[in-house]
Amino acid sequence: MAATPRRSGIFAGDNPFILARSWLEEAEKSEPNDPNAMALSTVDAAGLPNARMVLLKEIETNAFVFYTNYNSAKAGEIEATGKAAFVLHWKSLRRQVRARGVVERVSSEQADEYYHSRSLQSRLGAWASEQSAPLESRAALMAKVARLSVSKGLNPPRPPFWGGYRIIPSEIEFWADGAHRLHDRFRWRRDQPDGDWEVNRLNP
Repeated sequence: MAATPRRSGIFAGDNPFILARSWLEEAEKSEPNDPNAMALSTVDAAGLPNARMVLLKEIETNAFVFYTNYNSAKAGEIEATGKAAFVLHWKSLRRQVRARGVVERVSSEQADEYYHSRSLQSRLGAWASEQSAPLESRAALMAKVARLSVSKGLNPPRPPFWGGYRIIPSEIEFWADGAHRLHDRFRWRRDQPDGDWEVNRLNP
């Protein structure tokens, strides 16, 4: 690595994905709901940013994975730019992880595996929701789910318009709350998706 400032305690380690995974595992013990919830940011065609909460489903050896409808607003913006950013924030730990980088779709096989691990109602919901499109009423949505439960059966296939994205970061920042707003921040940065990381301590 080009720079290796002294890091110990909760910041120790030479792999940011292992570090992120350890923080998430710790948050799973203290966060009351959805410790894997992350604020995902994308940019539309006019350059206006969008942010929304999604669920991080996997931390791979080199990327972060989430799933969505490929016809949604977020997917459209990802497909147009090939980039995204996110924040994981854990109030119980007073920590956060920020990252940004390029985005690619996961394989059909990987998406199938995750899709079939979901509950039946969630799988039918993926078929029913025209995500980000106007909706007449919740009753209309539930009626559509009911119809699909009959037509798709107990083992519906993954919709062709639904799957996963992996964010391959060029930057990851680990932040921990400090007394008197003197927070601890370490930024990991690399020029290429498979490049070496440069680590710097940042001012709070």
